[in-house]
Amino acid sequence: MNKNTLETLKKYFGYASFREGQERIVNTILSGRDALAIMPTGAGKSICYQLPALMLPGITIVVSPLISLMQDQVKALNAAGIRAAYINSSLTESQISKALNYAAQGAYKIVYVAPERLETWEFGQFAARAEISMVTVDEAHCISQWGQDFRPSYLKIIDFVEQLPGNPIISAFTATATEVVKNDIARILKLKNPNVVVTGFDRENLYYQVEHLTGKQKDIFIQNYIETHPNESGIIYCATRKNVDTLYEKLLKQGVSVTRYHAGMSNDIRKKSQDDFIYDRAQVVIATNAFGMGIDKSNVRFVIHYNMPQSMENYYQEAGRAGRDGEPAKCILLFSTQDVMISKLLLGSKDFEGMDFQEIEQVKHQDSRRLQLMEGYCMTTSCLRNYILKSFGETTHQPCDNCGNCHQEFEELDMTLDAKWVVGCITEMRGRYGQALVIGTLLGSKKARLKDIGATSYNCYGQLENRTEADLRLLISQMIRMGYIIQTEGEYSVLRAGNIADLQNKNTKIIIKKFKEKEKISTTKKHKTSFKKDSFSASAE
Repeated sequence: MNKNTLETLKKYFGYASFREGQERIVNTILSGRDALAIMPTGAGKSICYQLPALMLPGITIVVSPLISLMQDQVKALNAAGIRAAYINSSLTESQISKALNYAAQGAYKIVYVAPERLETWEFGQFAARAEISMVTVDEAHCISQWGQDFRPSYLKIIDFVEQLPGNPIISAFTATATEVVKNDIARILKLKNPNVVVTGFDRENLYYQVEHLTGKQKDIFIQNYIETHPNESGIIYCATRKNVDTLYEKLLKQGVSVTRYHAGMSNDIRKKSQDDFIYDRAQVVIATNAFGMGIDKSNVRFVIHYNMPQSMENYYQEAGRAGRDGEPAKCILLFSTQDVMISKLLLGSKDFEGMDFQEIEQVKHQDSRRLQLMEGYCMTTSCLRNYILKSFGETTHQPCDNCGNCHQEFEELDMTLDAKWVVGCITEMRGRYGQALVIGTLLGSKKARLKDIGATSYNCYGQLENRTEADLRLLISQMIRMGYIIQTEGEYSVLRAGNIADLQNKNTKIIIKKFKEKEKISTTKKHKTSFKKDSFSASAE
């Protein structure tokens, strides 16, 4: 262990020792070798490049995707006595010129920059005359078309680096990367003999839980949770700005210490909301996924998702903002079938600027796969922690005994005959319709749409009317995983028959694990609380 490295760590960051993986990455960089680190949220990624940046000669350029993230990092560095600056669109052109001049003269050790800025003439002129020892790529998964936040501007980073004199070190960091994305990062950035450090995705102090609730039930759940955890700091994520605003108003009327954050608010108001939460002036923040990246708040005791996120990568990153101090924290996802439709609509309106047709199709394909994986997490009856770890390619063993599913009782249903009716319905529909219409047909729903398409005259119509919609969704989800059903991709996915040969075998059984019924969350339940109950009467969805 390098004595100077530990002294620098203690002097500027206040830590007497490194966390797992940090020392390996720091030593790799200081030896002049490229590095790629995949570390979970809260593992201390920023120190891995900030510390060596202090000890290397010249400047470290940090490519970062978010203005708020840059501002927070620079503020924290300056407060620690480290000279740092950021270059992005929040500055005027004269401020940018001034900052670049200071940087070229060696006034800063670390300069944060948006990826688009690397392509400008002025930044190129600065880089040509500055001594740049390292280029750090933060949120490096953005460089991969297989990553959940692909940004075409990240593909230009290597062009910038290859124009620099002196062959600077390249270091790349992300909290979430599958094996494909990890390899993509190394390939696109042309990392030379990199030390790839993956510290593992498991956060043992986090308790994962999924609750199947409707909109009104979600409101009551959140009310009860905050009421029974009065002194705990938490984040509530919503899929849309409208949901954020609606839930915020409801909690505010209840007397909850709450603030909100989304891209529809002005920069100043967002900054105030963020600071109120970070400095404990507000107990709870309700936000879209625009909130949280780079937020250094250790005492978040719960993260509740009001809607299902669009991918496991997004969920893991957002949920991982809980329990950064290592103390127990809860990550609760409130799921309803409507969440899947919301996610499909949001993905359907995704901005594909800068991508060609083939790239767009690739991204759409991956988005659809991620959404199916995320829906599988919400529907699974197996260990939630193991489901997460498997999705990131980690080998799992016994159930964790520290998640909602491990602590839930379940019963087994033989749904073999039901499965055959599902396949029969899909066949009668000729694979032209989605899950909702298949389930409605089997349940004998009276919806006009079923009559319009002629489903009320199908042989399968109403054959499973004794089952619930939830039972059939569980069954179809399992049949998709087993390959008996194929669910097409896209906003308007349909169900088609897969390889059903095994279903013809009389020995084949389709057994569904179903959670034993818990006490229903009633929207008319009387609460022993000082909150005003009537403002929770409307759904936020």
